[in-house]
Amino acid sequence: MAGGFANITTEDLLTLLDLNDPTVIDARSVDAYNGWRLRDEPRGGHIKGARSLWYRWVGKAYWDDLIRKKEIDTKGRVVVYGYDREQSTRVASALHEAGCKDLQIYDDFVDGWSANPEPPMERLARFDQLVHPGWLDRLIKGGKPEQYDGRPFAVCHAHYRNPRDYNIGHIPGAIPMDTLELEEPRMWNRRSPEELKSNLERKGITHDTMVITYGRFSSPDNRDPFPGSNAGQIAAARCAAIMMYAGVEDVRVLNGGLMSWEAAGLETTDRPAIPSEVDDFGTDVPARRDLMVDLTEAGEILASKEGELVSIRSWQEFIGEVSGYNYIDIKGRIPGAVFGDCGSDAYHMENFRNPDHTTREYGEIARNWEESGIIPDKRIAFYCGTGWRASEAFLNAYLMGWDNISVFDGGWMAWSNDPANPIQTGIPD
Repeated sequence: MAGGFANITTEDLLTLLDLNDPTVIDARSVDAYNGWRLRDEPRGGHIKGARSLWYRWVGKAYWDDLIRKKEIDTKGRVVVYGYDREQSTRVASALHEAGCKDLQIYDDFVDGWSANPEPPMERLARFDQLVHPGWLDRLIKGGKPEQYDGRPFAVCHAHYRNPRDYNIGHIPGAIPMDTLELEEPRMWNRRSPEELKSNLERKGITHDTMVITYGRFSSPDNRDPFPGSNAGQIAAARCAAIMMYAGVEDVRVLNGGLMSWEAAGLETTDRPAIPSEVDDFGTDVPARRDLMVDLTEAGEILASKEGELVSIRSWQEFIGEVSGYNYIDIKGRIPGAVFGDCGSDAYHMENFRNPDHTTREYGEIARNWEESGIIPDKRIAFYCGTGWRASEAFLNAYLMGWDNISVFDGGWMAWSNDPANPIQTGIPD
């Protein structure tokens, strides 16, 4: 017994998985679930089909809502595992209080499952592009963490028109990256190739620099241009997507942004880091033109049976109750676009996040998309109002290994500004 719960052996768990019987819960961190080997286990990732319920979420105000959102079958058999008994017992006890009665604990994940090449495992396809705080901390202290090839790197603190967001505290060695250095302020489209090249060079970034972006959840002094929003983290996704388009070959994002860094007990600094300008980006810009589409290509995707234009907007925006922005007057949606449901409004992405603002379990996102016909076999272009939320959805698809994806950069703002473009409102038939 473990904390009052029966143990299950590797052999019995394998048998149950063949019968598609239990709900398997991974109590480790989301980063271990995604694929990082935080205990140097032989194989990174999680037991095939397992769901992610990090033990640190237990007891939080959002715990009960999280169980409901994950649709855990409390009446069926549930097996919980972690790196150790303390992790798994903590989650199992919370699930028992939530109504799960048929609970078992699997105690041999590292030595009995990961170390054996036969038991099935899964991981986020590009987990190494979604880094965790410990990985980044080791990197900036001169170490060589897992999945790092030794190339020069830059850490970018993303913000929108708010340098104080950087000045009040940032990850040591990080340089500030205002989104306006990568997108123009009139339509918030990406800047010209010449501007992108020049601005990245001024930041000391070349095509073979490894770049790690992150943002703050919200400025503590509410001087964020969108106080209470997820603007900083969405800004990090926006910068990452544009840099990938420009040609930076290795762009990574800190999972959970500055919030996860601070939650890990790591220090910030107000000491600015000054980048050393480089002479040449090293390749033509854009090197990945396929990652951004404009009006003409968006229309082609809409007309194609092999593509989907996906609206990463709130339901109120999608049906035309609100435009979502104080600088866009026209309300409605692009006819034929598929609803991708960002969350509550234009400045939040809660349907793509865990409650602690780490990236949501990737299987949940994929299942939600599949119900709407958003699958990797199609040509997918994500759009929102001006490209920010679309960039975060794009990054989720990229992390899952999807290749035929892009951001419709102009989004609703560009579409609605052209009177020749049709617009729909109301609930779709």
